[in-house]
Amino acid sequence: MTSNEKLRRFEEQISPHLKSAYNLARWLTRSHEDAEDIVQEAFLRAFSAFESFRGEDAKPWLLTIVRNTSMTWLKRNRNAGATIGFEEALEDPIERSPDPEEGLLISCDREQVRQALEQLPSDFRQAVILREMEDLSYKEISATTGVPIGTVMSRLSRGRDWLRRILATPHPVKREGGAGLR
Repeated sequence: MTSNEKLRRFEEQISPHLKSAYNLARWLTRSHEDAEDIVQEAFLRAFSAFESFRGEDAKPWLLTIVRNTSMTWLKRNRNAGATIGFEEALEDPIERSPDPEEGLLISCDREQVRQALEQLPSDFRQAVILREMEDLSYKEISATTGVPIGTVMSRLSRGRDWLRRILATPHPVKREGGAGLR
């Protein structure tokens, strides 16, 4: 394949997934600037390996490269204590069901959902982001993350449960003249 042909195919098949690549890198690193650097590096890696791409679905192929690039970057640039491992014990959010008023107040608030997602351990967050935001199938998530489908299903279930519990926990409401609690 000629250089021009490779570039044309890359732009047609891979470039449309730039937003998804950035979104995944942003959620993994929690930094706009780091995500931009990672996506740039991942696109360079993808272009270098593009001749080995056999026409499968381009999005999971690219997101695998973005995920791997992100993980390498995180290991290289963050201190080991700054990330929470998959198996580490976490403080469990308070288990209780919200009353209807609380449920209404906490439902669908984007900022609360973003903050809740950031509280999830990386493995759970990856699975939820890839499924719910990037609309990948379980099989595609499995290929992207390199774990069996059963593990993907478990991480999604546990991640969604964590989100539900985090979002069900009441948060202080700020009022004029100071902060008040409900």
